[in-house]
Amino acid sequence: MKTATITREAYSTFVEQVSSQKVLHATLKPYRIEYRLKPELGAKRFYTVKPAGNTDDIPAMLQEHQVEFSTPSDDSGTAAGLVGALLGAGALLGAAAWFTREGAGGMGSAMGGVTAGKTKARTYNPAASKAKTRITFADVAGVDEAKQELKEVVDFLQDGDKYRKIGAKMPKGVLLVGPPGTGKTLLAKAVAGEANVPFLSMAASEFVELYVGVGASRVRDLFNKAKRQAPCIVFIDELDAIGKSRGANPHGANDEREQTLNQLLTEMDGFDGNQGVILIAATNRPEILDPALKRAGRFDRQVLVDRPDKSGRLEILKVHSSSVQMGKDVNLKAIAAQTSGFAGADLANLINEAALLAARNNREAVMMTDVKEAIERVIAGLEKRSRILSPTERKTVAYHEVGHAIVGSLMPGGSQVSKISIVPRGRGALGYTMQTPEDDRFLLLEDELRGQLATLLGGRSAEEVVFGKVSSGASDDIQKATDLAERAVTQYGMSPDLGPIAFEKTQSQFLENGSTRRSMGGEVAAEIDRLVKQSIHHAHEMAIAVLKLNHELLDSMAQKLLADDVLEGEQLKDMLAKAQAPVNAQIWLATGQMV
Repeated sequence: MKTATITREAYSTFVEQVSSQKVLHATLKPYRIEYRLKPELGAKRFYTVKPAGNTDDIPAMLQEHQVEFSTPSDDSGTAAGLVGALLGAGALLGAAAWFTREGAGGMGSAMGGVTAGKTKARTYNPAASKAKTRITFADVAGVDEAKQELKEVVDFLQDGDKYRKIGAKMPKGVLLVGPPGTGKTLLAKAVAGEANVPFLSMAASEFVELYVGVGASRVRDLFNKAKRQAPCIVFIDELDAIGKSRGANPHGANDEREQTLNQLLTEMDGFDGNQGVILIAATNRPEILDPALKRAGRFDRQVLVDRPDKSGRLEILKVHSSSVQMGKDVNLKAIAAQTSGFAGADLANLINEAALLAARNNREAVMMTDVKEAIERVIAGLEKRSRILSPTERKTVAYHEVGHAIVGSLMPGGSQVSKISIVPRGRGALGYTMQTPEDDRFLLLEDELRGQLATLLGGRSAEEVVFGKVSSGASDDIQKATDLAERAVTQYGMSPDLGPIAFEKTQSQFLENGSTRRSMGGEVAAEIDRLVKQSIHHAHEMAIAVLKLNHELLDSMAQKLLADDVLEGEQLKDMLAKAQAPVNAQIWLATGQMV
């Protein structure tokens, strides 16, 4: 057999032959190295067993001396032969040790070959890219405060001497924190584009592998690669994949993830910011990150990238609509007012949906009707006119939605009912009532919370007032009302009986032991349940009182809705202006007590 001609040599002999330019080709296998000498030396074939420990430097040594080498993807047959020989010699413990060493993520991992410990970071070089593909701060809108923080990073990369002369040091890590879709990754790319430096991007999940030690090796390789290209930016997305607090898992820690985190902590604390390597990471779950990761000297600057306000949404809409043919009737200010709570990604999707609708209708430009339809598609889902409801179901849905609208129009909070529809949308919505806030709100007052409870229960209450029985259509409303009433007691401290005490754990505390409630006595738990039930019961009574007082308006609006499927605009506004509030409504909103 061909393998019979292969002679074993000591590893030191192999290294000496490589250094002497005698080796023509080498094959790197999980447990050994096969190589042959150059033709003038007889082209003899040898093999040597790889040394224990880290062997990541073998490929570099071969490249340095211009030795061709390969890594076969499947050495199962040869490996099985070696294991058989070991077992036959009575070396069972030796075979187990071999598997442990090779599977631990050294150079010869059977899953990844010599590339197992190499970084998978993607390199983006603005200087070498086309001008059209280069992302700058002009492409990012609605996050002015975050941009201002990151402009300092750009200035440091472009003119670091100004900071070094005065003795200032740039933060080694910048952590971008914010909800999904707010533009954290886009901001990092804009920093690289503005500074005109290389940008190494990698998701945190790409560090972690099955074999312990591979992730740590990739972290080392990533930072070594970054230092060679300095000044540059390293961006790690979804940092929480490897940055979770150590010891938070009650079922035992993941050794691979923790080793990767430990290596990242070491690299961040070890490399000097004056080398021109800036580490930027993004997460939407900062509360679960390890404290050592957020301490000064590592991620010592946190930049909040929050959902944009009204003016920010307007700027984002201008950016995304600049490449779309917009009609003259499109009012971006009105769209910004109607999209409270939308993130940057949501607004980009909104403009694209409107453009798709305009193209579907063979229009040459996007009209305001396309944008309004796109907003409803994003919020409520695709319109399903093919879903045919029975006359009884349509009537029930119509009264249900009008009940929401009448009660909502009388409650505080600064939101106005802008549309009522009984056209089915999405997976389960048989109708919907759209409320548009007049201004961005950041606090929820007590009376507004009670008003929201009454509005949520307005649909079910209308069914009771008109039909004397209820349907299953209010299940989502009841769930939302129950959650809101419970948060008022357990998180917001709005109960005068229990006082300002937090009975609900934060998300990070909840993740540690799987329970959302703090430890409490049975009497306290029973009191919380009683207060939640009382809040919902009083809101239900108020909704019924409102609808009984406005029974004629409820009937007329429901009949109009059944005829037209949709009520909106001035017609809806004029109808709701006739609604009247019960005399005890203000007392209930102020105190929560029915009189």
